[in-house]
Amino acid sequence: MNAVSLSAVSKQFGEFWANRDISLDIHSGSIHAIVGENGAGKSTLTKIIYGLLTPTSGSISVRGQSVRFNSPRQAIAAGIGMVHQHFMLIPGLTVTENIILGDERCALFSLLNRKEAARKIQSIADRHGMAIDPDVFISELSVGEEQRVEILKLLYRNANILILDEPSAVLTPSETEQLFRTLKSFRKEGKTVLLITHKLGEVLSVSDTVSVMRRGRIVATEPTTAVTKSDLARLMVGRNVLLRVENPPEKPGNTVLKVSQAGFIDEKGRQRLDGLSFKVREGEIYGIAGVEGNGQSELLALLWGMVEPGCLTSGSITVSNIPLDDKSSAEVASLGVSLIPENRLQHAVIKDFSVYDNMIFGRHREKKFLRFAGFDAKTIRGYTNTLIGQYDIRCDIQSNPALSDLSGGNQQKIVLAREIERPGLKLLILAQPTRGVDIGALEMIHKKIIEARDKNIAILLVSAELDEIISLSSRIGCLYKGSIRHEFSTEEIRKGRSSEQDFEKEIGMFIT
Repeated sequence: MNAVSLSAVSKQFGEFWANRDISLDIHSGSIHAIVGENGAGKSTLTKIIYGLLTPTSGSISVRGQSVRFNSPRQAIAAGIGMVHQHFMLIPGLTVTENIILGDERCALFSLLNRKEAARKIQSIADRHGMAIDPDVFISELSVGEEQRVEILKLLYRNANILILDEPSAVLTPSETEQLFRTLKSFRKEGKTVLLITHKLGEVLSVSDTVSVMRRGRIVATEPTTAVTKSDLARLMVGRNVLLRVENPPEKPGNTVLKVSQAGFIDEKGRQRLDGLSFKVREGEIYGIAGVEGNGQSELLALLWGMVEPGCLTSGSITVSNIPLDDKSSAEVASLGVSLIPENRLQHAVIKDFSVYDNMIFGRHREKKFLRFAGFDAKTIRGYTNTLIGQYDIRCDIQSNPALSDLSGGNQQKIVLAREIERPGLKLLILAQPTRGVDIGALEMIHKKIIEARDKNIAILLVSAELDEIISLSSRIGCLYKGSIRHEFSTEEIRKGRSSEQDFEKEIGMFIT
């Protein structure tokens, strides 16, 4: 029997068809992956299955029974649960309190039996190999542990069809392995998993069946044993895709960025950086690998002048031998530094402004963009149009679109183009440069990073994606609790290994 069956399901928003004539069978007791570029319609499809959206046309059945969900509550009642990419937990409550919130199972005016709920949660966690303490506060958990809580929420509500949206996006290799063991235990128990992910290697390693979406349609559904990464990439994009960008040997020069014994204590008195030391030279990419929350954000804030004076409690940070102490972001930029931040919507763009406006943010004082007391609109438009072509930014620029009209991948390309093309660039700081972008955009972004390196620019790459760190970096520093625990040299990165997964595990030993 099929856990979920879709027949000619379509979803229309105005004139735009997000999903078009989708027919799909998801077999009970299987792990079914769905892949596709950003904007392919994956999220819309899962929201329809989970009751967040109702289809414009078509029909859905769950375990052979026709359904039409008008809310997630109805989907949950039918045994469907969803773990969203951005967790929905309350830090000030315990694991147990978060899991039972909204499903307390006690009569009106009767006492809530937290101990019984905790006992049941512990039993479910033990059965599926998910180590968790039901009494600990969410604020004390790692990202991987928070994800377990989200999954336990579904199991506590007796879900037997689980939708997971990009579940490994913020996990370490060991946490990802643990997640996959948990998913396989679900399958063994007869539960069904619908897996949405950008990581094709994970699709092949854990799923039974994979469906590929492109432009709102299902273009292929195959057993994972019958396809390769290259097959899936080609189906997603509609052309052959380089899964690993060509990375010729680097030619490093003088040191540009030098971090020496840097210490940082946050406003709560916690040591976030502790004797952090590394350097980045001209013409090389220094990759920082690590689980998020080990000092990456604090380092980026120090490098870009986004902290209060005196936050660097020890050590020094210099760019071309000039100290960054207490410099503003504008002063840092004047030294030839560009930043692609972790969160572009908070720190890099204004989505309600036009593409033209966003292309010159932070560079609006450059003389070439000015005319008398205002801006030279013709120059800005010409410059933007040139970069749109060079960086394959897909938008109808003639309609003067707002940035919000573009996909996340195309928004990221605008930030990348603006910062890489900054005049006099010496140091390019990249924080999670391909987070949330599809495989086609990822290929182009990686090419532009290598091109920048080959122009003798020093590059600092901070990424939670170990395959990205390995494929691009000249050297790799393993960041743990605010300091570099181990550094891999160029020779160590390029030495023969049986697989990239083995190297990821090797790095994982130093970041957990």
